[in-house]
Amino acid sequence: MFVLSKLRDTLRIPPANLVLPLLDAITLEIHRLFLDKVVKDLGLCVSLYDIQSIEGGFVFPGDGAPTYTVEFQLVMFRPFPGEILVAKLKKCDKNGLVLSMGFFEDIIVPHHQLQQPSKFDENEKLWVWNYQENEMFMDLEEEVRFRVLKVRYPPIPLEQERDAQPFAPMEVIGDINSDGLGLVSWW
Repeated sequence: MFVLSKLRDTLRIPPANLVLPLLDAITLEIHRLFLDKVVKDLGLCVSLYDIQSIEGGFVFPGDGAPTYTVEFQLVMFRPFPGEILVAKLKKCDKNGLVLSMGFFEDIIVPHHQLQQPSKFDENEKLWVWNYQENEMFMDLEEEVRFRVLKVRYPPIPLEQERDAQPFAPMEVIGDINSDGLGLVSWW
Protein backbone atom coordinates (compact mmCIF):
# COMPACT_ATOMS: atom_id res chain seq x y z
CA MET A 1 0.00 0.00 0.00
CA PHE A 2 2.84 2.40 0.82
CA VAL A 3 6.10 2.43 -1.11
CA LEU A 4 9.26 4.53 -1.12
CA SER A 5 9.97 6.33 -4.39
CA LYS A 6 13.31 7.95 -5.16
CA LEU A 7 13.12 11.21 -7.12
CA ARG A 8 15.62 13.74 -8.42
CA ASP A 9 14.40 17.27 -9.12
CA THR A 10 15.72 20.78 -9.61
CA LEU A 11 14.25 23.03 -6.93
CA ARG A 12 14.18 26.83 -6.89
CA ILE A 13 14.30 28.13 -3.32
CA PRO A 14 12.37 31.43 -2.99
CA PRO A 15 14.47 34.28 -1.54
CA ALA A 16 12.06 34.60 1.42
CA ASN A 17 13.11 31.09 2.54
CA LEU A 18 16.85 31.85 2.49
CA VAL A 19 16.69 32.91 6.17
CA LEU A 20 16.04 29.23 7.01
CA PRO A 21 18.73 26.55 7.20
CA LEU A 22 19.21 25.04 3.72
CA LEU A 23 17.74 21.64 4.66
CA ASP A 24 14.59 23.28 6.09
CA ALA A 25 14.15 25.50 3.02
CA ILE A 26 14.48 22.51 0.67
CA THR A 27 12.08 20.46 2.81
CA LEU A 28 9.49 23.25 2.62
CA GLU A 29 9.81 23.39 -1.17
CA ILE A 30 9.47 19.60 -1.53
CA HIS A 31 6.34 19.70 0.66
CA ARG A 32 4.89 22.53 -1.44
CA LEU A 33 5.54 20.71 -4.72
CA PHE A 34 4.75 17.09 -3.86
CA LEU A 35 2.81 16.59 -0.60
CA ASP A 36 -0.82 15.49 -1.15
CA LYS A 37 -0.32 15.39 -4.91
CA VAL A 38 -0.41 12.48 -7.35
CA VAL A 39 2.73 11.70 -9.34
CA LYS A 40 1.79 9.69 -12.43
CA ASP A 41 2.72 6.00 -12.15
CA LEU A 42 4.12 6.55 -8.62
CA GLY A 43 0.97 7.30 -6.61
CA LEU A 44 -0.19 9.83 -4.03
CA CYS A 45 2.62 11.52 -2.07
CA VAL A 46 2.01 11.06 1.65
CA SER A 47 5.28 12.22 3.20
CA LEU A 48 8.91 13.13 2.63
CA TYR A 49 11.03 10.22 3.87
CA ASP A 50 14.54 11.65 3.49
CA ILE A 51 16.81 13.91 1.46
CA GLN A 52 19.78 11.98 0.07
CA SER A 53 21.80 14.63 -1.74
CA ILE A 54 21.85 18.36 -2.47
CA GLU A 55 23.93 19.81 -5.31
CA GLY A 56 24.24 23.23 -6.86
CA GLY A 57 23.04 26.46 -5.39
CA PHE A 58 23.30 28.32 -8.67
CA VAL A 59 21.64 31.72 -9.01
CA PHE A 60 20.46 32.50 -12.52
CA PRO A 61 20.97 36.10 -13.72
CA GLY A 62 18.04 38.35 -12.83
CA ASP A 63 16.43 35.74 -10.57
CA GLY A 64 17.85 36.10 -7.06
CA ALA A 65 16.79 32.58 -6.03
CA PRO A 66 19.26 29.70 -5.75
CA THR A 67 18.50 26.50 -7.65
CA TYR A 68 19.51 23.10 -6.24
CA THR A 69 19.43 19.61 -7.70
CA VAL A 70 18.03 17.42 -4.93
CA GLU A 71 17.70 13.66 -4.65
CA PHE A 72 15.06 12.54 -2.13
CA GLN A 73 12.65 9.75 -1.22
CA LEU A 74 8.90 10.12 -0.81
CA VAL A 75 6.40 7.82 0.88
CA MET A 76 3.74 7.13 -1.74
CA PHE A 77 0.30 5.54 -1.48
CA ARG A 78 0.14 3.08 -4.36
CA PRO A 79 -1.80 -0.12 -3.67
CA PHE A 80 -0.79 -3.12 -5.73
CA PRO A 81 -3.20 -5.40 -7.64
CA GLY A 82 -4.48 -8.21 -5.44
CA GLU A 83 -3.98 -6.27 -2.20
CA ILE A 84 -6.89 -6.41 0.29
CA LEU A 85 -7.79 -3.05 1.87
CA VAL A 86 -10.56 -1.61 4.04
CA ALA A 87 -12.36 1.67 3.26
CA LYS A 88 -15.66 3.39 4.09
CA LEU A 89 -18.60 3.38 1.71
CA LYS A 90 -19.18 7.00 0.66
CA LYS A 91 -21.57 6.76 -2.28
CA CYS A 92 -23.80 4.29 -4.12
CA ASP A 93 -25.26 4.72 -7.58
CA LYS A 94 -26.22 2.50 -10.52
CA ASN A 95 -22.57 2.37 -11.62
CA GLY A 96 -21.36 0.82 -8.35
CA LEU A 97 -19.70 1.98 -5.13
CA VAL A 98 -17.35 4.83 -4.24
CA LEU A 99 -15.12 4.17 -1.22
CA SER A 100 -12.85 6.39 0.88
CA MET A 101 -9.83 5.69 3.06
CA GLY A 102 -9.96 9.19 4.58
CA PHE A 103 -6.80 10.44 2.89
CA PHE A 104 -7.80 9.00 -0.50
CA GLU A 105 -11.34 9.24 -1.92
CA ASP A 106 -11.19 7.82 -5.45
CA ILE A 107 -11.77 4.09 -4.93
CA ILE A 108 -14.35 2.67 -7.31
CA VAL A 109 -16.06 -0.73 -7.23
CA PRO A 110 -17.98 -1.13 -10.53
CA HIS A 111 -21.42 -2.79 -10.33
CA HIS A 112 -20.18 -5.93 -12.12
CA GLN A 113 -17.52 -6.41 -9.40
CA LEU A 114 -20.05 -6.55 -6.51
CA GLN A 115 -21.11 -9.74 -4.70
CA GLN A 116 -23.48 -11.68 -6.97
CA PRO A 117 -26.43 -11.47 -7.19
CA SER A 118 -26.66 -7.77 -6.30
CA LYS A 119 -29.22 -5.17 -7.34
CA PHE A 120 -29.56 -1.42 -6.92
CA ASP A 121 -32.53 -0.43 -4.72
CA GLU A 122 -33.99 2.74 -6.28
CA ASN A 123 -35.96 3.65 -3.12
CA GLU A 124 -33.04 3.36 -0.69
CA LYS A 125 -30.40 4.41 -3.26
CA LEU A 126 -28.24 1.53 -2.01
CA TRP A 127 -26.90 -1.73 -3.41
CA VAL A 128 -28.38 -4.93 -1.99
CA TRP A 129 -26.68 -8.34 -2.07
CA ASN A 130 -29.23 -11.20 -2.13
CA TYR A 131 -27.51 -13.89 -0.07
CA GLN A 132 -29.52 -17.10 0.52
CA GLU A 133 -32.82 -15.17 0.30
CA ASN A 134 -31.56 -12.48 2.73
CA GLU A 135 -31.23 -8.87 1.62
CA MET A 136 -27.83 -7.55 2.72
CA PHE A 137 -27.88 -3.75 2.31
CA MET A 138 -24.65 -1.88 1.62
CA ASP A 139 -25.21 1.10 3.93
CA LEU A 140 -23.26 4.35 3.63
CA GLU A 141 -20.36 4.91 6.08
CA GLU A 142 -19.97 1.15 6.61
CA GLU A 143 -16.48 -0.36 6.35
CA VAL A 144 -15.91 -2.36 3.17
CA ARG A 145 -13.13 -4.89 2.60
CA PHE A 146 -12.13 -4.90 -1.08
CA ARG A 147 -9.46 -6.29 -3.39
CA VAL A 148 -7.49 -3.92 -5.62
CA LEU A 149 -7.86 -4.82 -9.30
CA LYS A 150 -5.83 -1.98 -10.78
CA VAL A 151 -4.66 1.59 -10.29
CA ARG A 152 -5.40 4.04 -13.12
CA TYR A 153 -3.87 7.42 -13.92
CA PRO A 154 -6.35 8.99 -16.37
CA PRO A 155 -5.09 11.68 -18.75
CA ILE A 156 -5.85 15.25 -17.71
CA PRO A 157 -8.89 16.48 -19.66
CA LEU A 158 -8.33 19.51 -21.86
CA GLU A 159 -11.88 20.72 -21.31
CA GLN A 160 -14.33 19.73 -18.63
CA GLU A 161 -18.09 20.17 -18.71
CA ARG A 162 -19.76 22.25 -16.01
CA ASP A 163 -21.66 19.38 -14.40
CA ALA A 164 -18.81 16.84 -14.70
CA GLN A 165 -17.32 15.13 -11.66
CA PRO A 166 -14.06 16.68 -10.41
CA PHE A 167 -11.02 15.21 -12.17
CA ALA A 168 -9.31 12.39 -10.25
CA PRO A 169 -5.62 12.05 -11.22
CA MET A 170 -5.49 8.56 -9.69
CA GLU A 171 -8.26 5.96 -9.36
CA VAL A 172 -8.16 2.63 -7.57
CA ILE A 173 -10.51 0.06 -9.13
CA GLY A 174 -11.56 -2.74 -6.78
CA ASP A 175 -13.89 -5.69 -6.40
CA ILE A 176 -15.84 -7.30 -3.56
CA ASN A 177 -16.98 -10.43 -5.41
CA SER A 178 -15.30 -13.05 -3.21
CA ASP A 179 -15.68 -14.70 0.17
CA GLY A 180 -14.59 -12.40 2.98
CA LEU A 181 -14.97 -9.28 0.84
CA GLY A 182 -17.74 -6.70 1.10
CA LEU A 183 -19.07 -5.06 4.24
CA VAL A 184 -16.90 -5.98 7.22
CA SER A 185 -20.08 -6.46 9.30
CA TRP A 186 -21.15 -9.34 7.01
CA TRP A 187 -18.22 -11.49 8.00
